[in-house]
Order: sequence, then structure tokens, then C-alpha cells
Amino acid sequence: MKLEEFNYELPEKLIAQVPTQRRDMSKMLVLNRNEKNFIHKHFSDITEYLTDKDLLVLNDTKVIPARLYALKDTGAIIEIFLVREIEKDIWISLIKPSKRVKSAMVLNVSDELSVEVLEKFEDKWKVKLIYNGNFHEILDKVGHIPLPPYIERKMTEDEYKNLDFERYQTVFAKKEGAVAAPTAGLHFTKEILKKLKDNGTNHCFITLNVGLGTFKPVKCENILEHKMDSELFEISQESADIINNAKKEGKNIVAVGTTTVRTLETVMNKYGKIIPVKDSSELFIYPGYKFKIVDKLITNFHLPKSTLLMLVSAFATKEYIFDAYKEAINKEYRFYSYGDCMFIR
Repeated sequence: MKLEEFNYELPEKLIAQVPTQRRDMSKMLVLNRNEKNFIHKHFSDITEYLTDKDLLVLNDTKVIPARLYALKDTGAIIEIFLVREIEKDIWISLIKPSKRVKSAMVLNVSDELSVEVLEKFEDKWKVKLIYNGNFHEILDKVGHIPLPPYIERKMTEDEYKNLDFERYQTVFAKKEGAVAAPTAGLHFTKEILKKLKDNGTNHCFITLNVGLGTFKPVKCENILEHKMDSELFEISQESADIINNAKKEGKNIVAVGTTTVRTLETVMNKYGKIIPVKDSSELFIYPGYKFKIVDKLITNFHLPKSTLLMLVSAFATKEYIFDAYKEAINKEYRFYSYGDCMFIR
């Protein structure tokens, strides 16, 4: 299976730079896998499509302001991107420009936070965070939300904080640790979740801390040679019970986002059922994969040649998904993290 098979051309103007005015104002392209048709809706219409025969599974991970800027004694600015914590205050990080740092160097981010460079770790760095007080409170003050590189805009620091600290986060975000948002969940409001529950559509949460692995570029010409980075996930006893009971009752498991899909499918592959567990996922889903638990999917539009595009192509066939992308481009849907979404039934 060749990488080029998952390529498509997207007009730059369709890359969403800011979120819609309201979360649920985004467009929603509804795909019916049996009828192979397209229906144009808005996300607020999701309540028309879900019933008491469906269970929503959402990822409640919370994005941390993982991008830090430090000053060297020379005045040079160093960017430190916290990727994942491997032990207390020890993080695997990306540092740019990497050639300007070396082991044992201490970089000052603010009066409250410094970063000690420990050692090179593969293509990243292992660093130690030095601070006094509550780490997440300090990070909220000095850190930056790590927006994807295709979001390019000119904003003041206050405008940036006011917008992205709220909107690049789901309304149900709870467990800190992600360095990117589970973007399909960004469309939900508390009002929509309440309306769905009032209509009989229950929901539960899993946690997968979205890391760089989700967005790691596929560089192999043969996609089967690609290896996913490991990402941590957790399923509680309560959520495991809710999902298993829903499945026994014949309900549809509706995954909100590709991160939820990979979590659920990883557990099914390893254990044969959903169990309460803390584990990691390196699952790479591409066409030919047989889904074991997910019945429906809410997902955004993904980058060309990405593992996320391959996952949705596996779920609804590559031909149908590429037809859907052409339809979305023709109708000028907004793409990627702050963009519109699809509901695949």
C-alpha cells in the first residue's frame, strides 16, 4: 500500500486558522456507509442522528501549554516542547534550535520555572523541570498552547491566550497530559451533551494523552513499514462497564475522534473486551483493518498522507472517504484542527 495513495490537494484557504464563533456552528458532513451518500449539516444537528441505541465515547484528555520559550545567557531564544513526562518532573522534549543546547545546561523560562537539559534521547532531549509551587499553575502562566504548524496568524499574546486556552480544549477536558487536542471533541458543548442525554444517548469517557505520535509524518513509501509512537491511555472501571453493557444491549459504540478509536480497538485487540486498564497504544489502523467495537465515528478532516486519514479510510473505505473529501473541498468546508467534521454512520 503506497503512501501516495493517501495524498490529496487542499486549497490553503480551507485550512481553518481560528475556530467558529460557536463550537457547534461547524459544518458536519454526514456519511452513510451503506448508501454511500453525503448529507450537509451543522454539528448542532448531531442530536438528530443519535438515539438511545447509541453510546458516545469521548476522550477527556486535557491539553497542557507544552511549548515554552527560554533565554540563554547570550540572549538567544530557545523553544522547548514538552512531549511526555517519563517520571516526576523528567520530560522527553523537543528543543529548537537543538544545536544551541548541550547536556547540563540550564535554561530559564521565567522566575518560576527553569529547564535543565539532561541528555540527548534519540531525536529528542531528556530534561528536568525546576520550579517551586504548583507545576500546572506555573505552566498556565508561562506556557503556550502547542498549536499545529499549519495554524499561522498574527495575534497579540492576550488575544492568543484568550482564544486558544479555551477553544483548543474540549468542554469536558479533565486529565492533563496531552500536547494536542482530540479535535473531534472540540465541536461539543455542554448543552449538546445534556440534550443528547435527555434524549437517551448516554456517554462515557476514556483518556488518551494525545502526543506527537498521532501526527508523526509517514515517510515510508510502503505505509506498512510505518511505526506509530507510543501514547498512554486509561479506561476506568465505570467506563469499561458502561461500554460492555452497551455492547451487550446491542447499542452502537460511537467514537468521538480517532484517539478514542485507537484506544478502544487497542484494548479489544489485547484483551478481547473492554477492561479497566492503564496501558499504551502503538496501534496503526489502515485499510484492511477489521474493527472490533467501534460502529460509528465523529472525526475532523485530516492531513494528506497522515495515519489519521488512513484510519478513517479503513473505517469507511478509501474510495468513499476520498469522495467525501472532494465533496467537502467543493463545498468549502474548513479543514484540520479548528475545522469542520464528518459523522460516519
